[in-house]
Amino acid sequence: MNDKKTLTDTQRRALTSSAAGWIACGFGSGLAPVAQGTFGSLAALLPWLLLRQLSLPLYVLVIVLGFALGVWACNVAGRALGVDDHRSIVWDEFIGQWIALIPALVAPWWAVVAGFALFRLFDVWKPWPIGWLDRRMKGGLGVMVDDVVAGVFAAVVLGLALAWL
Repeated sequence: MNDKKTLTDTQRRALTSSAAGWIACGFGSGLAPVAQGTFGSLAALLPWLLLRQLSLPLYVLVIVLGFALGVWACNVAGRALGVDDHRSIVWDEFIGQWIALIPALVAPWWAVVAGFALFRLFDVWKPWPIGWLDRRMKGGLGVMVDDVVAGVFAAVVLGLALAWL
């Protein structure tokens, strides 16, 4: 079994040989040699540019469906890799980033930058309950949940900042 930091050739093949693996690794963004979560969060901005055109109810529906897809894909990918939450699994960053950017849907461009930075801060720092969830929940659901909460934290802080400014 490999640690959470590097992919063996066998793991890379296992990850990229299925639709679930491609989704879980953020369509390849999680295969970056370093800072996979940051690359996944950056890659999430590309579809967000299209998603932001949706009405808020449709946007939230996409997030809910993306979460369900992520639970499945991350579970399959984690089993294939032999590590529940390998660094290369970044679909959770996509969903967390999209949640963090909800206030940026109706805000100036800098709110996107702030939302990105806030999400990365909460995802890396993992204040309670994010770190607690990350340590205790396993499988695809465990992979997804801590980033959803990090996204909610980032969205709340961004929303408050936008309201204050």
